[in-house]
Amino acid sequence: MASPEQPPLPLLFLIGDTGGGHRSAAAAVAQALEHLLPGQFVPVIWDPLRGPDVPRLLRWFAGLYGPCIRLTPWLWWLFWRASDSPRVLSAVRRTFMAPVYGSVARAARACQPALIVAFHPMTADPAVRARDGAGPLSPVITVITDLITAHLSWRDAAVDRVVVPSAEVAARCAQDGLAAERYVPLGLPVGAEFCEPPLGEAERRQLKRELGIAGDFLVVLTGGAEGSGGLRRRAAAILAATDNVDVAVICGRNRFLRRRVSRLAGRAGDGRLTAHGFVGNMADWLRCADIVVGKAGPGTIAEATCCGAPLVLTSYVPGQEKGNAEFVTGAGAGVYAPRPRQLAAEIGRLRGDPGALAAMRDASVRAGRPGAAADIARFLADLAGPAEAGTFAPRAAGLPGEPALLPALLDGAAARESVVLLSLAKAGGKRVRVTSSFRRLRRSGALLRTALRDR
Repeated sequence: MASPEQPPLPLLFLIGDTGGGHRSAAAAVAQALEHLLPGQFVPVIWDPLRGPDVPRLLRWFAGLYGPCIRLTPWLWWLFWRASDSPRVLSAVRRTFMAPVYGSVARAARACQPALIVAFHPMTADPAVRARDGAGPLSPVITVITDLITAHLSWRDAAVDRVVVPSAEVAARCAQDGLAAERYVPLGLPVGAEFCEPPLGEAERRQLKRELGIAGDFLVVLTGGAEGSGGLRRRAAAILAATDNVDVAVICGRNRFLRRRVSRLAGRAGDGRLTAHGFVGNMADWLRCADIVVGKAGPGTIAEATCCGAPLVLTSYVPGQEKGNAEFVTGAGAGVYAPRPRQLAAEIGRLRGDPGALAAMRDASVRAGRPGAAADIARFLADLAGPAEAGTFAPRAAGLPGEPALLPALLDGAAARESVVLLSLAKAGGKRVRVTSSFRRLRRSGALLRTALRDR
């Protein structure tokens, strides 16, 4: 473990809060790093798309992702498809995404990372620009968090290595002409809480009771962080078609959906339907679920398969989630039922066929890669090298007013607890805030989050 004489090496993790998968993947790798090499690395999780050091137009544009995939998925598909060409993607980077380059460069100058890791496709090229414009070069790694179909922005940046989640994405990298040594198939990282061995029947029943579920058959509906996928209609269809199934709807950040599902539960009046917001114990819900229902999001699929949960997929975001449903059904870990009536029929069929459900559960276990976060953490640690005395001399370039605050943080609080909530603001009358989050350390290991706040 690093001592005050051997400060930990900073790693810059770039995300974008468009959906929850990018932050979750970065947090999972940060957690695995601290578990494997406690005190040796300090991952700084940085969002250059929605922080207040970028113009409001970019924040507004990035914030449209959630409403767009819920309300007008065809419009998202048009943008995704058009920007999957080099000419349009270059134009998007020069216009809407231009401020991302400055935000990433400022973050790199501030913490001088041993590695820059892009967990969002629109941060990979800015990371390369920051690397090339810095003094000592920091290797840039891309960790692709789309399971089967990877947009061009994931693949075209001149990064040093690409971590791919599946054989399909590896094949696309090879098709693009990427040298075999530049991409490594390590899987999609999920938090350690999802990686415990699957529960037996008695253990699942006990966990259901702890979560307040009275019945013996639980269906968990989830639409990712944005609560997308028409969950209310699907929950209503399941309740109407079955009378011996409990339904828990995880609404994520979608408070409007939660209110609607709560009203539906009140009208049902039998206690079989419950509505939940953004839960901190998602692993518990997946581990005790008899069936997990949701859109074919890569994070949902990775977490559910690591928990050994059978899947019924109902939709997918056009573009990056294309192929995910085929991956799950081809592995035998689930079925695809896009219409509410089809969904209710599948739930009823599986409820009455324990053998088919058990086979899906076994296939789900085989499809999961619970060791992905640890494998990626080892890979990054090997690239960064061990923390040695004198290897880290951070400076607060471009952050006037408190130039000694960042080095003091990383040599002090971060070295002691390896978990920091770091807030850096753009120069010009704004100051740097630093706090430690010991509660999050106890709850999930070492998790380093960065929030940019306006003064």
